[in-house]
Amino acid sequence: MTSRDLPLTRIQFFLTPPYPCSYVAGREARSMVAAPSDAIDATVYGELINMGFRRSGHHTYRPHCDVCSACVPVRIPVDEFAPNRSQRRTWERNQGLTAEILELQFQEEHYRLYRRYQAFRHAGGGMDQDDREQYSQFLLHSHVESFLVEFRENGELRMVSLVDRVRQGLSAVYTFFDPGHPKAGYGVYNVLWQLSLCRELGLPYLYLGYWIAESRKMSYKIGYRPLEGLVDGMWQTLQPPL
Repeated sequence: MTSRDLPLTRIQFFLTPPYPCSYVAGREARSMVAAPSDAIDATVYGELINMGFRRSGHHTYRPHCDVCSACVPVRIPVDEFAPNRSQRRTWERNQGLTAEILELQFQEEHYRLYRRYQAFRHAGGGMDQDDREQYSQFLLHSHVESFLVEFRENGELRMVSLVDRVRQGLSAVYTFFDPGHPKAGYGVYNVLWQLSLCRELGLPYLYLGYWIAESRKMSYKIGYRPLEGLVDGMWQTLQPPL
């Protein structure tokens, strides 16, 4: 076996300095970063995602905090997933949406929806001020197999999702949607739609990033059952908090 058979041998890992945590107030965070970015293709990223890494643009990272382990990488085993009553209702409520898979290309309409979403959901967080270049760096630059999914209702753009594909599944990278329809449940519908695409493609897992029980922004993921988490280096079924 040569080094070309072991793609991870080309990757080095670096720790960032501490920085304020975005999810739990008053804590410091650190990240482990995989580099160089141009060596992280779909094959390598498939291995890294199983080790708890995620991608943001060309940056591949995972939390590596000194005294905190609140961020748990999670994935849904597609064949075992059973939607609850609320999720089934959301699925039915959004049957008027049509989905189209697109290449990673800038569209002004997408960018305007992104700015509306950030201003409504994350005002003051910095991303609500992203210009077109920052938006493109975040969502449209990838060394792996990635695509956009555009959701429309009667021709009106409602939601856009960035998705990565690896050998063992799909990874939900980022989703933004029309904040003017708060009861539509677009985020939930998006996860259910990606699960249906996994089934269509014969892929066993949908990766959802990190579950953080102490963060309202991230705690919702425990509602998808069963949910597997990477704990102590092993993927295992997580039990919802009592």
